[in-house]
Amino acid sequence: MAYPWTFTFLCGLLAANLVGATLSPPVVLSLSTEVIKQMLAQKLKNHDVTNTLQQLPLLTAMEEESSRGIFGNLVKSILKHILWMKVTSASIGQLQVQPLANGRQLMVKAPLDVVAGFNVPLFKTVVELHVEVEAQAIIHVETREKDHARLVLSECSNTGGSLRVSLLHKLSFLLKCLADKVISLLTPAPPKLVKSELCPVLKAGFEDMRGELLNLTKVPMSLNSEHLKLDFISPVIDHSVVHLILGARLFNSEGKVTKLFNVAGDSLNLPTLNQTPFRLTVRKDVVVAIIAALIHSGKLTVLLDYVLPEVARQLRSSIKVIDETAAAQLGPTQIVKIMSQTTPMLILDQGNAKVAQLIVLEIFATDKDSRPLFTLGIEASSDIQFYVEDGLLVFSFNEIRADRIHLMNSDIGVFNPKLLNNITTKILTSILLPNENGKLRSGIPVSMVKNLGFKSISLSLTKEALVVTQASS
Repeated sequence: MAYPWTFTFLCGLLAANLVGATLSPPVVLSLSTEVIKQMLAQKLKNHDVTNTLQQLPLLTAMEEESSRGIFGNLVKSILKHILWMKVTSASIGQLQVQPLANGRQLMVKAPLDVVAGFNVPLFKTVVELHVEVEAQAIIHVETREKDHARLVLSECSNTGGSLRVSLLHKLSFLLKCLADKVISLLTPAPPKLVKSELCPVLKAGFEDMRGELLNLTKVPMSLNSEHLKLDFISPVIDHSVVHLILGARLFNSEGKVTKLFNVAGDSLNLPTLNQTPFRLTVRKDVVVAIIAALIHSGKLTVLLDYVLPEVARQLRSSIKVIDETAAAQLGPTQIVKIMSQTTPMLILDQGNAKVAQLIVLEIFATDKDSRPLFTLGIEASSDIQFYVEDGLLVFSFNEIRADRIHLMNSDIGVFNPKLLNNITTKILTSILLPNENGKLRSGIPVSMVKNLGFKSISLSLTKEALVVTQASS
């Protein structure tokens, strides 16, 4: 039987650790431009961008361009002698994704390398032209109605001054003169083909990438009988980092929201990457909710003499020091009941973490008794470790300590609860600790990181969050 007012000052003491906490988002997935570049390059590959380049309608583009000029008839007379003209090879070079000076936009550049060949009736030689041009586009955050923000790609075109058209091989004088005329006709075409043919593919690849990033955040995480779901709130571009700001919701087994984590305040405290390709930052209160959901079990009831006879003997000896009559009442069916009074409190420091729990311990002389001999309120603490095992983020309590013990209720008179400090720690270590660690071992999947292609990850702690990054090689 617990009395909440007994713990008022304890809760105040633990809650004081929250004072001064920075207004950071519940969860932030931070990605470097290198990750964005690799993801976008893969999406372009999925859309077969090389095939798009190989199908560029160069001859048609030249004909359309020539029809607009004052020398249209003359140009057409030249073009009609070209038997065929097509791309013989094409490739897209390594993408570049770089921040713009304002720090709120990213410039994407895609260098294109195309070899085109054409033939005319007067010559048997296939004339090959080397076309180099660079496509560019801007990634930025667009805010629509109801403050809905998303990443978009816009302003797709060719990079000014990037176009080069040249002969791939040396030619005879007459053939070179013809080739030079074809080059002059071809030169206006690539920039327009970039806009009409390549930009749609670039935008489609970007939309696929954006969709994949959103899907990464939508996988619910099972926490025993509860589930944690992340909610995309908004993206933020901060120089060379793209942050995905995420909220979080905790659901019970009936699908009802039991806890909601939101972004507090207008000014966000966003993490830095420190030369890592990605960083997943989980705010302290979200970590606490995960731990609480994993270890939640209600009340533990143990027939102590049957399960842990040596601990039962030590308990009897400890109570005998206080009251010999009460010790004599402890029979073979003596019961220990343990329950957590509040949500655990997580205390983080650089590289270290501690969990504080408020625990109620009841001792019953036999299984027939409806009232305990006494009830203790215990301020317990444990050092906690975080590690990754088989693709799961796993928590583990190293030990459990009874830092303070309070007598909450007693049928054997008032006594100093410090007399039971050793046996209380023994009971918590023997019963509560393995029970909680057994539940914590189920862990939570880190599929978000795995789906980004990172197989080995590293965990670290700040004063406000648990941080997941790529493991150093």
